[in-house]
Amino acid sequence: MSKIVIIGSGFGGLTAVRTLRRQGYTGPITLISPRPILFYYPSLIWVPAGLRTEADLTIPLNGFFKDHNVQHHQANVTSLEANKIQTDNGSVEFDSLIIASGSRFIRKLPGIDDVCIPCEGYATVKNYSDSLAKLDGGTLAFGFASNPKEPIAMRGGPIFEFLFGIDTLLRKQKRRDKFELVFFSPAPEPGKRLGEKAVKALLGEMEKQQIRTHLGHKMKGFSTGVVHTEGGDITSDLTMFMPGMTGPTWLENSGLPLSEGGLIQANAHCQVIGFENIYAVGDCGSHPGPQWMPKQAHMADLQAETAAKNLLANQKGLAQNNNFNSELICIVDTLNQGMLVYRSPNRTIMMPKMRMFNWAKRFFEWYYLRAYR
Repeated sequence: MSKIVIIGSGFGGLTAVRTLRRQGYTGPITLISPRPILFYYPSLIWVPAGLRTEADLTIPLNGFFKDHNVQHHQANVTSLEANKIQTDNGSVEFDSLIIASGSRFIRKLPGIDDVCIPCEGYATVKNYSDSLAKLDGGTLAFGFASNPKEPIAMRGGPIFEFLFGIDTLLRKQKRRDKFELVFFSPAPEPGKRLGEKAVKALLGEMEKQQIRTHLGHKMKGFSTGVVHTEGGDITSDLTMFMPGMTGPTWLENSGLPLSEGGLIQANAHCQVIGFENIYAVGDCGSHPGPQWMPKQAHMADLQAETAAKNLLANQKGLAQNNNFNSELICIVDTLNQGMLVYRSPNRTIMMPKMRMFNWAKRFFEWYYLRAYR
């Protein structure tokens, strides 16, 4: 029986497992990842307020793997050779492969190792939170940038949420007046992929909350207490920054076609260009779609479903004609409220800040994770 291998135990990889089983596939599935866990990155935004711990966000997957008859291969991928994946814990052969390994952040800016890149994990955010708690006052800088060779490879949403969430937290602690908050971005209209109304709403919220902006200036780097841009320096006691993304290092020697930005080139069926039996989903892939197509968990889920269905069609000798929808769903949480943004090729919806969206985001966390707990 054909052997299916999946790289990655994040959103895309696990959705691929569930889709394969729902579609009736009963054969062997091997999933490769460094640890048998799902880490729920979206809720890192609540760590500074003490609303989530590492244990809350780390979901052991041993039970899920057992229920779905998945063999977990605990390892880091090092290379790809023909139908064999090389790892630091031996090699794994496959007949069909779904790559859902995520991406890595571009760390080329000088001094970037000294700033908080929140989506690198819990420890980074907890360290930032502890440092913030010790400050009596000062300047807090928040920003994000894209991959200049692949502008779609960016994730700015979490920075907006950390910015507004920490603003709310400081107000609750009655010490907001001791801090200046600054938002910076090389883009003159940050968040534009959310739509024009969303950009106006986000910048309007910053103005309302007295958050200073520094926009449209190319990044130069960081040094102790300073963010350097071509439009001048920003003094900062704590800096949170999300750089652009590129593909995992092992892709460079994989033989797979890569975009200029370092991501795997795939078609609308999530099939890697030139490879009939290899698929790419989520942040590691460069897929056709609108310029606003997001790099977010929801998009990874949609692509994973598409890849799994096409993989099974290919095994049966059928046409691989399943496509994914380009869809953006985002609640920009402010710790006690939230703004809803929805975008598809046919419409864009922007709903203003309301308490119900904060509740909705918390409910969705519970609803999504219940399949894995």
